[in-house]
Amino acid sequence: MKRRFRWLLVSGLVVLLAAGIFLAFGGSRNARFGKVKVPVPVEVASARLATVPVYLHALGTVTAYRTVTVVPMITGPLKQVFFHEGQYVRKGQLLAEIDPRPYEAALAQAVAKLAQDRATRTSDQLQAKQNATLVKKGFVSKQQWITAWTTYLAAKAQVKQDRASILADRINLTYTRIRAPISGRTGILQVDPGNIVSPTLSGGIVTINRLQPIYVQFSLPQQDLPEINRALARGPLPVLATIANQAGDGATRDQGVVTVLDNQINSSTGTLTLRARFPNPRMDLWPGSYVDIDVEIRVLPRVVTIPNVAVQEGPAGDFVYLVKQDKPGQKLASVLIRPVQLEYENGTLAVIGSGLHPGDVVVTEGTSRLRSGATIRIAARMKPGR
Repeated sequence: MKRRFRWLLVSGLVVLLAAGIFLAFGGSRNARFGKVKVPVPVEVASARLATVPVYLHALGTVTAYRTVTVVPMITGPLKQVFFHEGQYVRKGQLLAEIDPRPYEAALAQAVAKLAQDRATRTSDQLQAKQNATLVKKGFVSKQQWITAWTTYLAAKAQVKQDRASILADRINLTYTRIRAPISGRTGILQVDPGNIVSPTLSGGIVTINRLQPIYVQFSLPQQDLPEINRALARGPLPVLATIANQAGDGATRDQGVVTVLDNQINSSTGTLTLRARFPNPRMDLWPGSYVDIDVEIRVLPRVVTIPNVAVQEGPAGDFVYLVKQDKPGQKLASVLIRPVQLEYENGTLAVIGSGLHPGDVVVTEGTSRLRSGATIRIAARMKPGR
């Protein structure tokens, strides 16, 4: 019994000793390893000085520089068309012809009537002169002389009317040959030869649009009016039009200037309307299409910029994770929270009014796992302009 008690006592001591050794060596080792800080991999970028243009953004609608619907000035059968749809035509170019024969006949008839009325006028003039002589001698009454003179004046007026009719008929005859009123690109032909056309023809024969240059019309909030007026007072206001490429391999851009600021604000939308002119050298801007508009209202010279993804928003305002390195270029470093004042932000850059200096390094990717004083491992450095 004593042996058994002794054996149990020794076994308990061994177990207690083993537990103490485990706690003394293994436990402290685990505790030490639990306190090891694993660096957070991040991407960083350096603050740098740059000149940044400030833009106002809008969605614009492309409109033709000039638009003319070609409508016949007279009535008649459309005899022939001298252009094809989508063709570029020049001002004065022959587009179509209306059957001229009825108008040629009307002109000939007016010319003949003029000759007839001229003869009548000459006869009445001679009669009036003769009666003027005879009335002095008492051979005709004064009333006869007045009647002869009035008849002559009426014949004279009739000749003038005939000349006006001839002019009108000649104009109508020229209207049988329809010419382009402006230079531009023709649209879809609205009526085929053989149809009767008239000035009341709906849609006209064809529409001509001038596409070079071209206009883009857009609206901005009325709150931007003071800044727009200041920019216009400094000179031409540059505008950039961007068209997204459906192929996904980039975008098409065209540079223009604001030509018109509307003289009133739309009270229903609280916006003001502007129109800009673009050279449209490659015909990328097409009437009726939508484009993204950027109006350059001012330029910020030599300001501190960082990628906009580096700016974080907190309860106390905007801040960045500033990288603190013991030696330049080392991979391991620490971060601290640096409050910043955001002055302007576009699609890629953030302009910092205060809080950073050129050359300061900030975290751009991996911020979700950071806190002030955290250890980081610089995995990549963002290139400027990315």
